[in-house]
Amino acid sequence: MKAGFTIREATEADVPLIFWFVRELARYEKLSDEVSATEELLRRNLFSERKGAEVLLAFEGKEPVGFALFFHNFSTFVGKPGLYLEDLYVRPEFRGRGYGKALMARLARIALERDCGRFEWWVLNWNTPSLKFYESLGAVPMSEWTVQRMTGEALRALAAQAES
Repeated sequence: MKAGFTIREATEADVPLIFWFVRELARYEKLSDEVSATEELLRRNLFSERKGAEVLLAFEGKEPVGFALFFHNFSTFVGKPGLYLEDLYVRPEFRGRGYGKALMARLARIALERDCGRFEWWVLNWNTPSLKFYESLGAVPMSEWTVQRMTGEALRALAAQAES
């Protein structure tokens, strides 16, 4: 890493930068058409009284090079909260310099400081560079689990079945 590399917690003033990173990540993952986030949604859900997630920003000098968005989940088996990494992104021109590893190390430190029992994330199965990167850090795939998701009309239909 170059001298002048820093990682800091994002502030509300960083919302435009966070949103820019979200769109860059979506382009990289070929999922741009799935981004419905807006700066206002990010501001409300990251910096209101009931924060949904936290963000770390990485800089080389004043140049933004990457971000990590994370939140807490909970493991009933472990009996402790976990740290879940929703998104990690380092701009392509800054990859291979240790910035992604530095962000992951900072997240691991946060997980331990907060007494988390796990540090987890998903990665697209076609994303070989990321899979290799995570393996180099000691991560192991959870191949026996299948991710399930419910959104939109299916979510509304199930919610309508709840007793009032």
